Amino acid sequence: MLPSRIWYPALVAAGLQLTAAMQLIIADPVSIKNAARTVAYGMMTYYTGNASTSQVGLLPPPYYWWEAGAMWGALVDYWYYTNDSTYNNVTTQALLSQVGPKNDYMVPAQQFDEGNDDQSFWGFAVMSALERNYPAPPSTSPQWLPLVEALWNTQVPRWDMTTCAGGLKWQIFSSNAGYNYKNSIANGGFFQLAARLARYTGNQTYVDWAEKIWDWTARVGLIDNKYNVYDGTDDTINCTAVDHDQETYNVGIFLYGAAVLYNYTNGSTIWESRTTGLLNAAAYFFSPFPNATHIMYETICEKDSSCNNDAQSFKAYLARWMWATTQVAPYTRGAIMALLRPSAQGAAASCSGGKYDVTCGSRWYTNAFDNVYGVGEQLAALEVIQGLLINDTAPPLTGPNVDIAAAASVSSVPVPSTSPAGTIPAKKGQGSRSMGGIALGRIVCIGIAFVALFS
Repeated sequence: MLPSRIWYPALVAAGLQLTAAMQLIIADPVSIKNAARTVAYGMMTYYTGNASTSQVGLLPPPYYWWEAGAMWGALVDYWYYTNDSTYNNVTTQALLSQVGPKNDYMVPAQQFDEGNDDQSFWGFAVMSALERNYPAPPSTSPQWLPLVEALWNTQVPRWDMTTCAGGLKWQIFSSNAGYNYKNSIANGGFFQLAARLARYTGNQTYVDWAEKIWDWTARVGLIDNKYNVYDGTDDTINCTAVDHDQETYNVGIFLYGAAVLYNYTNGSTIWESRTTGLLNAAAYFFSPFPNATHIMYETICEKDSSCNNDAQSFKAYLARWMWATTQVAPYTRGAIMALLRPSAQGAAASCSGGKYDVTCGSRWYTNAFDNVYGVGEQLAALEVIQGLLINDTAPPLTGPNVDIAAAASVSSVPVPSTSPAGTIPAKKGQGSRSMGGIALGRIVCIGIAFVALFS
């Protein structure tokens, strides 16, 4: 499905002005909101769920289920930053369309490509809806907190003690490629949701799990003593060797979880050290060239144009979580602003492609459209640009009876759900994500060519 070709009339109807290239003045909230609105609209031209009930909440191929969840999370962010409710109805519809029969985001139709990390990206969207006071679902529908708790509780029994003394596998089902891979994105998702649930609910059990996940990740070497976060490890060799590839979203996922725990523990020195260390490690993903400083890039694939559809979106999550870190660990604000403001300028400059010069590209350090485009490119540009409004927004909420400065509760989490975590038969001819040595960053996607937006 090609992006919508009715962009110009729709933009005019929405009151947007088309210029030779996107204009972004980072000190002007109106300029930021206009830029974010343009990028968000461009992203939504890829969504076909309004035209087919079978596709509600999903993106068309070659985009996987997880990236749709990430996109809805970005639109929760969009509402939060801009107070523009244009996409709220479709976002709520999408988030509720994929809850699954047990309201835990275990979706039978997605079982051939749903891994632990995929599930977590839907959890991030729902958790953000909860923390940011996004409008609640209809009273007859499952509510945000029970949804994210149920999702997290499906991952608890997947903690695998049979190899590597713990850890979450990348895949949920043994028939899926990558089942023997224990990686940072799966464990980082489990960790971050535990941290955020701890802060929201005041439940110490979530803190205990977050510490357990962190300790395991560091012990097997996925986080080193300089806080570099590596891709994953093979449990068939008992996690004795690590794939040292680094992707933006891996350091980001742990950074925000650590910052949330720093906030929840009232500034504990251990979580401050970890937050600071991860932020310093994130600098690896900036300044691709001496004359392009403080510009985020995907080190593993961007310079040689080898990023696939998944990897094109990874910068979105580092940007999202860095901006969010400034709210729960305010001491990081100066360092993060120094990195993300130039990145936002570069992203806006890249949004100069297509017929109306507003399609976003991939390489922000070129200050131009590079003819690489898609959902991931729009998503990444949206998150880094709209986050410029962070200082004008309220910090994430906690539950009504939670005092961040007080000691956390010692009550137990609900009993884990009984969602299946066993083997399912492989469907002949079904294309699944191929690990190819590492996780998402190396997946070979279906080669479907998209024509540039507005061409």
